[in-house]
Amino acid sequence: QAQLVESGGGSVQAGGSLRLSCTASGYTYRRYSMGWVREGPGKEREGVAVIWSDGTTTYEDSVLGRFTISKDNAKNILYLQMNSLNAEDTAMYYCAADPKWPLRERPPTEYNYWGQGTQVTVSS
Repeated sequence: QAQLVESGGGSVQAGGSLRLSCTASGYTYRRYSMGWVREGPGKEREGVAVIWSDGTTTYEDSVLGRFTISKDNAKNILYLQMNSLNAEDTAMYYCAADPKWPLRERPPTEYNYWGQGTQVTVSS
């Protein structure tokens, strides 16, 4: 059974940076595409970024150039480096693995495995 545990969320002022981490265990990490999904107050679930099993990445338009997804295969950790944060980035961020419908055009919002989430709050 896959287990995903996020860390690194918190409160930051607009323009600041945070790095989220997601430690994966219980499955063959490299087999799956993994991504980050967020749910902001009053907003629909949004796929933020995904790193596909072949190592390529896809980002949601609003974070392109500001966020970077990466993973350390040796440590089984997925990262999301978030720079130039703004109030619109305020959300609960979830790490997820194995997209249900892996369409390459945009980061998925539905996955088979989920972490518990970590809150990111950006104050203006």
